[in-house]
Amino acid sequence: MSPWSSQTPPEMLTVHGLGVSGGIAIGRAIVIETRAVDVFRFPLTEADIGPELDRFHEAVAQARREVERTRDHTAANLGDELGAIFDAHLLVLADPGFLARVEEHIRDEQVNAEWALHKTAEEVAEAFARMGNEYLAERGADIQDVVGHLMRQLQGLAHHELKEIDGPVVIVADDLAPSEAVRLGREKVVGFAIESGGRTSHTTIIARSLKIPAVSGVKGVTALVTDEAPVIIDGEAGLVVLHPTAEVLADYERRVGELARRELGLRATRDLEACTADGTPLALMANIDLPEELPDAVELGAQGIGLYRSEFLYIEKSPELPTEEDHLALYRQMVESAAPHPAIIRTYDLGGRKLAAQILDSIEENPVLGLRGIRLTLARPEVFRIQLRALFRAAAYGDLWIMVPLVSSLDEVRRFRTFCDEVLEELAAEGVLHRRDVKIGIMIEVPSAALIADILAREVDFFSLGTNDLIQYSLAVDRNNEHVADLYQPLHPAILRMLYSVIRAGHAAGIEVSLCGEMATDPRYAALLVGLGLRRLSVTPRLLPQIKTRLRSLAVADLRELAESCLDLPTAADVEARLDAFLSLGMVTADALDS
Repeated sequence: MSPWSSQTPPEMLTVHGLGVSGGIAIGRAIVIETRAVDVFRFPLTEADIGPELDRFHEAVAQARREVERTRDHTAANLGDELGAIFDAHLLVLADPGFLARVEEHIRDEQVNAEWALHKTAEEVAEAFARMGNEYLAERGADIQDVVGHLMRQLQGLAHHELKEIDGPVVIVADDLAPSEAVRLGREKVVGFAIESGGRTSHTTIIARSLKIPAVSGVKGVTALVTDEAPVIIDGEAGLVVLHPTAEVLADYERRVGELARRELGLRATRDLEACTADGTPLALMANIDLPEELPDAVELGAQGIGLYRSEFLYIEKSPELPTEEDHLALYRQMVESAAPHPAIIRTYDLGGRKLAAQILDSIEENPVLGLRGIRLTLARPEVFRIQLRALFRAAAYGDLWIMVPLVSSLDEVRRFRTFCDEVLEELAAEGVLHRRDVKIGIMIEVPSAALIADILAREVDFFSLGTNDLIQYSLAVDRNNEHVADLYQPLHPAILRMLYSVIRAGHAAGIEVSLCGEMATDPRYAALLVGLGLRRLSVTPRLLPQIKTRLRSLAVADLRELAESCLDLPTAADVEARLDAFLSLGMVTADALDS
């Protein structure tokens, strides 16, 4: 039975955003605005100061208990990596300097705790801004989250409680802290619509881990909807439908059923061979961000791990650095889960806001083009040595490949291999169990690397095409910038020719070439990539059945002709039209399309 009111609803409105967690959710809205609430200054008498300090201390204790519950609940249900997100909040709540400054404002200025907290938060923010440090800016976000907890306690504002709402709930928020995302996601929340955020934010990762459909970057959505209004989250298309009509609601309810049936049917592909219609073998692997994704990868038939982003371990351990044993335990888990297939571990690609202070202690004007990837690895060998030791040790338990990000020159490859030799000699001298014959490959995600792929292929064991960055750098387009989003074109002729050149260079050198960027997550593009010569693709685990089903219906000979014809087309729109026409006609050759 539909949960919607029988009263005439407001006019339906559809707003666009970025689909960051797939699926469709239908429910009633709960609007959460985390923008600063009004804080007023009230003078206190001398006699009021003691009770006011007590009130502040009680708020701190309550907030600490709240964060501890969230952390423990998260760790128990989603793993220690996600639970560790909230350790930084607990550190702030236990920081004597921060707490003492609030108390000082209360005593010296004889003001209420809310105002004292507000002033202290402003002072901290200003201090961090003067330091100009990217890491500290991120810690400032942790402090603001803690200040929010404390302010709610002091002002008597309870967290949003869902017990009184009938049926499923959709959270519509200007921003959503990871702590809130976990707490709400474990209750009756079925979807998120968030004004801020992107594909790699903690909140997005939590949504994916909880398999909650989510759309981010929905500017101004909180002003368009009220609590308990009907909302649809379309994580597939990146849409938020407010006040849907009965017809639209019925259509989406039907689509929810279709998605469930389709997923069930696609899961049956697990035991089918990964190959094309004419029997050409393929390797379909999984991109992994969290260890919690490993069971899905195995269940859905992934042939190993094509990309594990190791920087997530650094992010979650921040402000501490992960130990060698932390690395080893995680990489061994990856290797053993992937067996008998390889687990490709990318060395950390830390940059910008994703840095621990101990790794990079200066601000960068443009961190995307700065000290990140292999550049940071070579610049901070004392930090990277710990990761590299763990990688060679974990390789003793299975087929582990090491992949290096953001390589732009042969010199970087040679310096990296020299570093590996030093670490291997160190491990051998210590008598530590490890493996020497580990494949070492590189990400091709910088145009300079693509252009000298034939040279690089002589000195590495494999390539992996990182199309996310390769497209950005080649087309000078920030794919998260809404003003130029239409210029981010995976099918741009320059991109296709670059991919084809790299694939040919790798094959000529006799090395494996794979692709782990988001380009492969579109079944249409995956078909074109196979036509260009790729036989190894790595995607988000839940998309594996869909990719496999599509490729099993197509023959390599036809895909090769399709790819060759696409390479001659002048625009991305022309390529997309040719690709769609080919797929809609089934097993029609590219030559037939020309007639």
